[in-house]
Amino acid sequence: MRLPTESSQSPEPPVPHSGGVSEDEFKAAMSRLAAGVVLVTAHDDEDGPHGAPAGMTATAFMSVSLDPPLVLVSVRTGSRIDELLERQPLWAASLLAEGERVIAGRFAMKGRLSDRLLFQEVPHRLGEITGAPLLTDALATVECRTEQRIAAGDHTLVVARVLSVGLPPAEGGPLAYFRGRYRHLA
Repeated sequence: MRLPTESSQSPEPPVPHSGGVSEDEFKAAMSRLAAGVVLVTAHDDEDGPHGAPAGMTATAFMSVSLDPPLVLVSVRTGSRIDELLERQPLWAASLLAEGERVIAGRFAMKGRLSDRLLFQEVPHRLGEITGAPLLTDALATVECRTEQRIAAGDHTLVVARVLSVGLPPAEGGPLAYFRGRYRHLA
């Protein structure tokens, strides 16, 4: 590798990610992995006099352990939900059904309306343990307590113990995310 000198006129080409893979290549490869879609929610005690609900669409959500029951969600470091889950250990996830595509899109938008307004249009109840919104039409809901936070590149992995599970009488299949679009299983 040539080191730049004061007399060199051409800048060095941009360095790809450490593994030699560009961000675009990595995104394209990962878009081919189908993922379930969840709405991660929590009650933000610091938002207004009585607090307010907060939510974020996530596709990086998975079970980790049966004993104890643990799940993991990956959130962008420094995002609103990352900051909230850092100070609020109680949160929930609603596993979205195929008919909840609009909800997923609304909670994934940047520059969206306040979460408080979005939740006014979404059928939900508050979790008995967490106080977090649980969607009434979800395939399943889990209430969680954070046990570990792990820095991982530009994201934070939040590992949480499942405190309760809800199995609403939802019909249909799961909402999936594949190649940059929400889809349902055929």
